[in-house]
Amino acid sequence: MTENTNILEIQNLKTAFTNRGAKIYASDDVSLSIPRGQITALVGESGSGKSVTAMSILRLIQKPGAVESGKILFHGKDEPTQDILSLDEPALRKVRGNKIAMIFQEPMTSLNPVFTVGNQIMEAIQLHQKLGAREARAKAIEMLKRVGIPNPESRVDNYPHEMSGGMRQRVMIAMALSCHPDLLIADEPTTALDVTIQAQILELIEGLVKETGMSVLLITHDLGIVAAHAQQVAVMYAGQIVEQASTLDLFKNPRMPYTHGLLGSLPSLKPKEEKRLRTIPGIVPPLNKLPVGCRFQDRCERVKPECRVSAIPMTGDQTHCFRCLYPY
Repeated sequence: MTENTNILEIQNLKTAFTNRGAKIYASDDVSLSIPRGQITALVGESGSGKSVTAMSILRLIQKPGAVESGKILFHGKDEPTQDILSLDEPALRKVRGNKIAMIFQEPMTSLNPVFTVGNQIMEAIQLHQKLGAREARAKAIEMLKRVGIPNPESRVDNYPHEMSGGMRQRVMIAMALSCHPDLLIADEPTTALDVTIQAQILELIEGLVKETGMSVLLITHDLGIVAAHAQQVAVMYAGQIVEQASTLDLFKNPRMPYTHGLLGSLPSLKPKEEKRLRTIPGIVPPLNKLPVGCRFQDRCERVKPECRVSAIPMTGDQTHCFRCLYPY
């Protein structure tokens, strides 16, 4: 069996939320490929659909939301391809937390305050690896040590409130990695952490990718993080992927005006280059009042009448694609 170069392929995903009888698509015709052994970044402004897309992968969308259509093809190691959206609950439980793990945005709300961090890591290990309590505790201590928590033998019995934000985030990573997943989804893993701890967490994830060969979907709005740690990047806007390329290619040659605007808003690190930062005028349109045609039209300096007629398809090739009729 030939191994697929991608660990996960999202094809034409539509995730809708029903509000007073009307459907609002937070992920609208999203297609995304995540290569093996690499970090793929999913970027965009708040409300663009990044977290909804990630939650859809593991079918964690709750009512009034639902995945309406599409395919999410998971190519596990030495396993036949599975469409996650078609799995029954027993088969889904074997994938969720075991083959595909997720780090959520805020560890304090993701960890149960009435159980020790060790018990919470052990639960996943016992469920998926069928180990006894003693073996699971030893594995939990090993994982805490692996993510850089000092004195893990005693820290394993701490409650979440007894740890700092950075240590709680490391616990979340330890929990996610305890079953050696093929794919790790990290949803804003450094939100609310100071810069030093942020760098440590990202270096930890990057080191584990190199060590274990796992793939990572890194959700962020920080382009500095993308430039430093990701090999591939997809840009979301108003529920759609509007550009996807290698990180080097996208930063060097952004085609979509929205991506061009995002990169133009970054400050320069060159000491002699002083210029006023660019801004993107206007705001993201609400998902229940999207314009006909290009969703970026009202904020775009290159807009033409054709941009307001019908939905804009993705163009380009497999290495660099974008959703624009008049790209840079």
